[in-house]
Amino acid sequence: MKTVPFGSSTAPAVVAGMMRIDDKDDAHIRDLYEAARASGIDFFDHADIYGGSMHHCETRFAESLQLSAAERDEIVLQTKCGIVPDQGMFDFSYEHIVAQVEGSLAALRTDRIDVLLLHRPDALVEPEEVARAFDELESSGKVRAFGVSNHTPRQIDLLRTAVRQPLIANQLQLSITHAPIIAQPIATNMAGEDQSIVRDGGGIVEYCRINGITVQAWSPFQGGFFTGVFLGNPEYAELNAVIDRLADAYGVPPIAVATAWITRHPANMQVVLGTTTPERVRDAALGSDIVLTRAEWYELFRAAGHLLP
Repeated sequence: MKTVPFGSSTAPAVVAGMMRIDDKDDAHIRDLYEAARASGIDFFDHADIYGGSMHHCETRFAESLQLSAAERDEIVLQTKCGIVPDQGMFDFSYEHIVAQVEGSLAALRTDRIDVLLLHRPDALVEPEEVARAFDELESSGKVRAFGVSNHTPRQIDLLRTAVRQPLIANQLQLSITHAPIIAQPIATNMAGEDQSIVRDGGGIVEYCRINGITVQAWSPFQGGFFTGVFLGNPEYAELNAVIDRLADAYGVPPIAVATAWITRHPANMQVVLGTTTPERVRDAALGSDIVLTRAEWYELFRAAGHLLP
């Protein structure tokens, strides 16, 4: 398993996402966990809202695995907070962040969160509130590192006016077919082309590289914004033909090539898997060790329908 820089340390290039374990029994969750560990994945991604009620998937994870203290020390637990579904709002207040971390600690049956991400931007954010929460959580040992998800460069800069801890991760949607954060800069300055339109402030991948922030790619196999996977989808026939050919050439399943397209990027990104199928975890993880050639990477980019001027 390839590793990537992550804060002051390193982390696996593939992360096991736990968003969909809410309806899985204990044996299935253990199988999923063991498949991840056997594949070199010791990094598990959660959020307080996963599972349809607060802390449900975090609770199922801990209940199913019953990790010993020694095994807990072997893994990285990342969780997120800030979305309040019941009230239809986001909340980055000091009180909410601290309360949600306490809830996550209890649900995960652990004494610390290794990485805490702010889950989508709060338009009413007050950086000083976030800073107060982060300082308290860090000094108490309850959170070891911090980051964000779906944040723009300027939103991160705003947080950094008060937050003193490094923001070491930004979780962003990215797949071969849903790749505006990569495709837009390639079409810069092309009038009349939708791909050239600057969204979200632009340059988020470059910004993260400059500032030592690890991009975590979520929905890495989704065709669009929750529109279904592109792998094996006849709507993406040209792309799948290229993926299948490369999979045969490298002797791996197609899902590994989709992983490799992301991990090949020099930004040293992490791929956040959403699958709850142990075999797909194992197959996807194989992609981290494939180094696509520049020609292969761009062929996949073009086959996905992106403009290459």
